Amino acid sequence: MSKLNITVCMGSSCFARGNAQNLELIENYINENNLEAEIDLCGAHCEGRCAKGPNIYVNGTEYNNVNEEKILEILNGAKNK
Repeated sequence: MSKLNITVCMGSSCFARGNAQNLELIENYINENNLEAEIDLCGAHCEGRCAKGPNIYVNGTEYNNVNEEKILEILNGAKNK
């Protein structure tokens, strides 16, 4: 698996609309699967796409309206590559 870069929008709208929980989910997933060396996780300021949030970016690809199901799908797909 090549290194995965995940950026979580930490703007107030995305954070309030679910990225607080999404961030915790991603952090737990990384720890539970011992992926600390394979995933770079960081936060970003508002990207101006609030209406589509909560938003995350994975290797530069934008994902909108992310929820637990979508995040697990992304992470499991990346882990199995």
